[in-house]
Amino acid sequence: MQELANYIENYFGITGSEIDKVADLFREEEIAKQDFFLKKDDKNVSLSFVRSGMLRIYGYDKSGEKEITQWISMDGMFVTELSSLVFDQPSRFNIQAITDCHLFSISKQDYHRIADVVPSWHQLEKLFIAKCFITLENRVFEQISLTAEEKYLQWFEQAPEMFNIVPLQYIASMLGMSPETLSRIRKKLSS
Repeated sequence: MQELANYIENYFGITGSEIDKVADLFREEEIAKQDFFLKKDDKNVSLSFVRSGMLRIYGYDKSGEKEITQWISMDGMFVTELSSLVFDQPSRFNIQAITDCHLFSISKQDYHRIADVVPSWHQLEKLFIAKCFITLENRVFEQISLTAEEKYLQWFEQAPEMFNIVPLQYIASMLGMSPETLSRIRKKLSS
């Protein structure tokens, strides 16, 4: 559970004896490759840290035929469908394991109980949400300002293992390009 304690400290800034109290609210969970963490239209009931593995968050275009990969969560990242978790709405996305996954999960009810064990939780949660929002702002800016090659190079530098495990059509979709464009970039850079 030390690994979970490190996640809690790094992401939320919780320190000291409060870490153990919060860690006790989490449960270990395994999801087999191709199984779903969450399906579209179901209600999300947990927030999870990815201890190991990769999960794809995806939806469909307006026609309902083309899959669009929104994100790939990997080791050390969160996975959830936030609008469903926070607002109790049906999920807009599917979240499916690309590999076997080991997660630390906290239920929605236990997430709300953190404030009972961490007096400064409301302030820490605001800072955490602000960090998430900054990450989202950066991602949107990168999507509209970087070239396809720059997007590829940035992700390859951050998570090279993803390119050996995740099907390239998922990566291309997440980066906002066609699989053919991704293949051309990879071919150009490897020669």
